[in-house]
Amino acid sequence: MKIYNTLTNKKEEFHEINKGKVTIYSCGPTVYNYFHIGNARPFITFDLLRNFMEYIGYEVKFVQNFTDVDDKIIKRAKEENLTPKEVADKYIQAYYEDAKALGIRKATVHPRVTDVMDDIIKYVQDLVDGGYAYELNGDVYFKVDKFKGYGKLSNKNIDELEAGARIGVNEQKKSPMDFALWKAKKEGEIAWDSPWGEGRPGWHIECSVMSTKYLGEHIDIHCGGADLIFPHHENEIAQSEAHNHEKFANYWMHNGYINVDNVKMSKSLGNFFTVRDVLEHYTGDVLRFFMLSAHYKSPINYSKELLDAAKTSLDRIKNCKKNTDFIIKNLSQKEFTAQENDLLKQISVFKDSFIEKMSDDLNSADAIAVIFDLVKFANSNINENSSKAFAQQILDLLNELTGVLNIANLDTQNSDIDEEKIFSLIEERANAKKAKDFARADQIRDELLDMGIQIKDTRTGTQWLRA
Repeated sequence: MKIYNTLTNKKEEFHEINKGKVTIYSCGPTVYNYFHIGNARPFITFDLLRNFMEYIGYEVKFVQNFTDVDDKIIKRAKEENLTPKEVADKYIQAYYEDAKALGIRKATVHPRVTDVMDDIIKYVQDLVDGGYAYELNGDVYFKVDKFKGYGKLSNKNIDELEAGARIGVNEQKKSPMDFALWKAKKEGEIAWDSPWGEGRPGWHIECSVMSTKYLGEHIDIHCGGADLIFPHHENEIAQSEAHNHEKFANYWMHNGYINVDNVKMSKSLGNFFTVRDVLEHYTGDVLRFFMLSAHYKSPINYSKELLDAAKTSLDRIKNCKKNTDFIIKNLSQKEFTAQENDLLKQISVFKDSFIEKMSDDLNSADAIAVIFDLVKFANSNINENSSKAFAQQILDLLNELTGVLNIANLDTQNSDIDEEKIFSLIEERANAKKAKDFARADQIRDELLDMGIQIKDTRTGTQWLRA
């Protein structure tokens, strides 16, 4: 597998640290609100990374944190008359609900900052003892100029950064680029006891500590949105490598930005959407399919028209699955026919091509194109004269490949299809036709079309598909 490594700015062959095992740390949400579609992209992307690595045989340990101590959480707690913990608990539960709707699996570990406070305090103390950090009036800062590799991820020059950071900087710091590892308590804020007085962690330190605690000092892959490259991930590297005295992560993966109607998403512009907003109009698998239809590093434009197009495309895959399943249930021929034996040779090509595309820096866009080629093959070659064995083999492969992407699952829990009502109407239509009440039969067909369901009468029964 090849991965584009932000650290080296090139695509590299992936080599795991421990044979057959992969460690991945992915930056998670700050839980003060429902997560938005910009957050959804890295959550979906790196969930896919985990899925695919498991598919090709790796044992993956995947850690994604919850930031449950933050200025925004404290502000929201005051607004909602809750404690910071109550706010965090509320939106962590909401995260799980929305992530499930998007087909995102739970991480191997979902640590919270408040779970590792003792570890954070010890980590900061180690940096102070090692000469990489210093205390000022209860705050603790990392000495950026002490770490010689600063800027290697973002390719930023430290002298230029310092020059640009002079305005509005706390003059007490030894350098304007020094960043907070620990913040002294302010009135009304949640705080913990520490060697430097009551306070709470800075933002960057939490990920270094949680990654080290749950994955070890040297990990395979660290990932997140491109907006985290600087300063968050740059600071993570500095404090982690200063503390651990070895390379922090071998590969750094970052997904591209999302625009809304070709404009950067912003609350001030009124084009800011949470996943919950989107789920009022589309099922989660449509949003997931939309996100995976572009390469993860490419910018992606969000619009109603593109979501509608994604739904139409996704329905093509679902309809192929449903059509194939319907045919299988009504076929009498069990074993492969002579003609099918020749066609079988083509099936393995789809799987090999899918793996090849996904192994090329997680190219889900081209992998989806392979799935559509398989759909076309199925639609062209499976019919009422096919054998069960042939049709089942194609359906199994289609389920296997869509399963890696976790798209087009017919049993998805957030489906907008009321199957019980559909079957009831189909049965009523069959009875109407038997009674020669063709007006009512036609009326039921129209009712189903209004529900987005198209029906087709075959010699083995009535089949329904998404229109």
